[in-house]
Amino acid sequence: MLAELTQLVNDVDGAWAAAIGGLDGLLIEGHSAGSADLSLLVAEHAGLLRSAGSSYAHTLGGGHARELYVRGERLSVYLHPIKTEYYLLLALDARSNLGQARLYGRDAARKLGAML
Repeated sequence: MLAELTQLVNDVDGAWAAAIGGLDGLLIEGHSAGSADLSLLVAEHAGLLRSAGSSYAHTLGGGHARELYVRGERLSVYLHPIKTEYYLLLALDARSNLGQARLYGRDAARKLGAML
């Protein structure tokens, strides 16, 4: 799994970290090109993904959330569910390519899902 996450960071312009997180907020596996606290990123974004998923499925009737992209001033994160209890987190900088993140992220999530 680590090799897949490392390759994802290398393939996506502007990506600096990738991780597999549980919806319970626990880090399963991760790779960072810097000194980021991946456990903190996974824990905080698990709550966002759970909330978005609940809102879409129950409140809005839009079905399960299939992707989530959050952009801040200094940090952007692309999230993609893996099976029902895990998700892929891809951290991006300001020069990131969201199209690449989505394309390579979906492919990585499919491969990682087969491993879990």
